[in-house]
Amino acid sequence: MFTGLVQDVGTIEQLRVTPAGRELRVRCRYDDLGDGESMAVDGACLTVREHGAGWFTVAAVTTTLERTTIGEWSVGRRVNLERAMQAGDRFGGHLVLGHVDGVASVTGIETESDARLVTLSLPEGLSELMIPHGSLTVDGVSLTVNALPAAGTVELSLIEYTLSHTTLNALRVGQHVHVEGDVIGKYVRRMLAPYQGSFDAPSSMHAQD
Repeated sequence: MFTGLVQDVGTIEQLRVTPAGRELRVRCRYDDLGDGESMAVDGACLTVREHGAGWFTVAAVTTTLERTTIGEWSVGRRVNLERAMQAGDRFGGHLVLGHVDGVASVTGIETESDARLVTLSLPEGLSELMIPHGSLTVDGVSLTVNALPAAGTVELSLIEYTLSHTTLNALRVGQHVHVEGDVIGKYVRRMLAPYQGSFDAPSSMHAQD
């Protein structure tokens, strides 16, 4: 379980194919990770395989690669990192599982006053979970829905702090990003499904390998 509040921005320093999948070695600020610990890497929950002072490795299996952009990543890429939350932690974001629902495309970026407005084209089945001022996770970052300008699209407002402490300051039109809808909305939709006809859930994933 995560909150969508990025704790560190790591850098991929090595990529290789192993029996465990596509393995990533990530440079970070952590020096106290544990074996098997869950780590959200750009919003995808992965398992720490090896670790040392300032680095760790994770591996993405075929299913994960099919549902994320991890297969396109290269050495030098910066990634948002968040360790699993502890009981008693401050809950500043929203409930994030690290189970990426799909890949969205950035269709627009503009600056308005002191915020940067980003518009995303959402994967099928996710738009009905969006509500004004609700929550959406983008590359592991908890963001607030600013507006719903058209069917299948969502507009997000990025504040200066988010731009300074995550990789979202480098977003560009045409870029693909991981998105995860609010889990509370998913449960509500599931419970209401018998009263609304057929239920068509977005294909979510558990990326913990």
